[in-house]
Amino acid sequence: MTADPTAAAPTGDDLLWPPYATPADLAAIEAVPLTARGLPESTYVLLARAARRWPNRTAVTVLPEASRWREPLRLTFAELLADVHRAANLLHRLGVRRGDAVALLAPNCAELITATLAAQLAGIAAPLNGALNRGHLAELLRRSGARVLITAGPELAPTSWQTALELAEDGILDAILVLRPTAAADPPAPLPAVDRVRVGYLDELAAGMDSAGFAGDPPGSADLAGLFHTGGTTGAPKLAAHTHANEVADAWMVAATPLFDSASAVFAALPLFHVNALVVTLLAPLFKGQQVVWAGPLGYRDPALFGEFWTIVEHYRIAIMSAVPTVYAGLARQPVDAEISSLRWAVVGASPLPTAVRSAFQASTGVSLTEGYGLTEATCASALGISAAARPGTVGRRLPYQRLKAVRLAADGGWEDLPPGQLGVLAIGGPTVFPGYVVGRDEHGPVLDGMGKLVDGWLDTGDLAAVDQDGLLRLAGRAKDLIIRGGHNIDPAMVEDALLAHPQVTAAAAVGRPDVHAGEVPVAYVAIAPGADVTGLELRDWAGERVAERAAAPKEVVVLDSLPVTDVGKPYKLPLRADATRRELSSALDEIDEVRAVHVAVDDGSVVATVEVGSPADEATVRLILDRYAVTRKVVMKP
Repeated sequence: MTADPTAAAPTGDDLLWPPYATPADLAAIEAVPLTARGLPESTYVLLARAARRWPNRTAVTVLPEASRWREPLRLTFAELLADVHRAANLLHRLGVRRGDAVALLAPNCAELITATLAAQLAGIAAPLNGALNRGHLAELLRRSGARVLITAGPELAPTSWQTALELAEDGILDAILVLRPTAAADPPAPLPAVDRVRVGYLDELAAGMDSAGFAGDPPGSADLAGLFHTGGTTGAPKLAAHTHANEVADAWMVAATPLFDSASAVFAALPLFHVNALVVTLLAPLFKGQQVVWAGPLGYRDPALFGEFWTIVEHYRIAIMSAVPTVYAGLARQPVDAEISSLRWAVVGASPLPTAVRSAFQASTGVSLTEGYGLTEATCASALGISAAARPGTVGRRLPYQRLKAVRLAADGGWEDLPPGQLGVLAIGGPTVFPGYVVGRDEHGPVLDGMGKLVDGWLDTGDLAAVDQDGLLRLAGRAKDLIIRGGHNIDPAMVEDALLAHPQVTAAAAVGRPDVHAGEVPVAYVAIAPGADVTGLELRDWAGERVAERAAAPKEVVVLDSLPVTDVGKPYKLPLRADATRRELSSALDEIDEVRAVHVAVDDGSVVATVEVGSPADEATVRLILDRYAVTRKVVMKP
C-alpha cells in the first residue's frame, strides 16, 4: 500500500498519534519518516514534556506492598520531574558525567523509579538483578564502570543491602545511595561507615539539590541511556547498551498502538531491571500522561497480590497490564470478586503461552491475552498481537519502523534472506536495534561490540521464526539455548559450570524442561568419570548450592554414559530437550491407563511429542493435560 500523495501532511499531535487500528495503517504510518514525527530527544525530554503538559495529573501510584494497596504514595508529573532533577543533581555532584554508569540494585519502590530516570539524565542507568550472586554483580559493575551504586537499604531488601556492603569492601565503589521502602513511616536506621565510600540515604542527600533543572549537560538521542544485563552463551551475563533514541522510539511504538490512551491506567509489577518494566510501564505511559500503578517490591512474586488483584483492578480502574504466562495462570485460579470491566489489554510475553493458560484466563475474566515478542538487544518490544490482525499461532505484527525477516545463516557467517512464511533465524532491523554489548571502557565511556549479533544494522536474535507477507510473526523455538523460566532468562552455562566443578563430572549440558507453572525449568544431563559413583540426586544438590542464582538450580540431573554431539563434535542439546520433554509428559500422563506410549523426537529443529492412546475418552483427557504445556504435540489413536 502507498500513501495518498494528495493527502495533507500530518502536523502536531497527528504526527505523534497516527491512526493505528488496522493492518493497512502500518504502511501509512511508515510513509512518514520516523525522524519527522517529532519524538522527544531523550527519556529526560519525554519526562519534561509530560510534566509541562500535565503537571498536576498523577504520574505514578506506588503501593508499599500488595496488602497495603489502599495506602499508596502518589506523585504528579511535576513532582516526579522535580524529584528526578534533585536526584540527578546529586549524581552530578558526585562526579557522574555523560559516559558514566550508575548501578541500581533494588526491588521496585517509589525511589527506584526516580533514581532510574535520574541515572539516565546524569549518566547511564545500569539496573542489576539482586538474584545474581556477588561474583556476577561485581563483574557487571566492573564492566559497566559504575562507581556509584543506588541500592535497597536494610528496611527494603536486607539481602541486597548486605551484598552492597560486600561490594563496597571490594573497593569498586565510591558512593552508595540507599533507598527506603515506599511511604516508609519510621525514621531511617543509621547507616554504617564504609572506608573511602560515601554512604547515605538518597532522599536525604538529594533534599537540598535544585529541583527546577539539571546542572549538567542533558543527554542527546545518540547518548547511552541504559545498560541491561541479558543471558548469553557465556557464564557471566552480557551488558546490552541502549541509546536514548532506542528507548524513546520503542516506547513511542508501544504508546502509539491501540493499547494505550490517556485515560487508561497501567499496572506495573515486573522488576525495573527488566526492559519490559522500563519501556512498557515507565516510559510509554509518559507519552500520553497515563497513570501507572506500581505494585510493591515483590511485584508478581507477592502471594498477597493475587488475592487482592481484582479489587486493585477495580479500585484503580486498571486498563493495561503486562506479565508472563505463569502470572496469568495464577490469576485464572482466583475468583473474580470485583468489577473489572476497565481491564481491556492483558499483554503476555517472555515465554511460550500454553493453550490452557490462554483459555482459563479468558474464561475467568472475559479478557483475551495479547501476545508480544521482544528481546533486550532490540530494546524491548518488536511485535504485538494488537487488533484483528492477530492470527492463531502468531505472536503479533511487527511494530512501526521495525523490520523483521527470517534468514538462513551460511557457514561463512553470511545471511540469506528467506521468503515470507519460511522458517529461519529471526533478524530485526530498525531504530530499536541496540548499538552493541559493553566490552570495555575508554576515556569516552563504554566500548561497544556487536559480538557477531549485528550485521549491516540487522540483529541476529538467535530465535527460530517465520514472518509472513503481512508482517505477522510465528515463533518456532529458540536457536539459542537460553532456558526461560517464568519469563526469566537462565544461561545454561550457570548450571553447567556448577556441575563441571564436581570432580567426578566430565561433561554437562543444561536444557529447559516443559513445566505447567513456569513454562520451563532447568534440568541437566551429565557424563561422569569411569568408576565414579555420584548419583543424579547428589549432583542436583551440588549444583543447587553453587549456581549463580536460585532460579537456575536444576530440578533434575540425569547421568548418561556420554552426551550427544554433532558430526563435528559440538554439543547437541536438542535430543536432551526431547528426553526432558518425554520424561515430563510421561510423568504427567502416568495415571491414564490407555496411554500406550509417549514419543518425543527432534523434527526440523523443533521438539515434537507424540502420544499414543487407546480410547477416545482418554484422548480427550490427554489433550486437556497436554494443553497445559507449551510444547508441539500430536495425539494419535492406537486401539
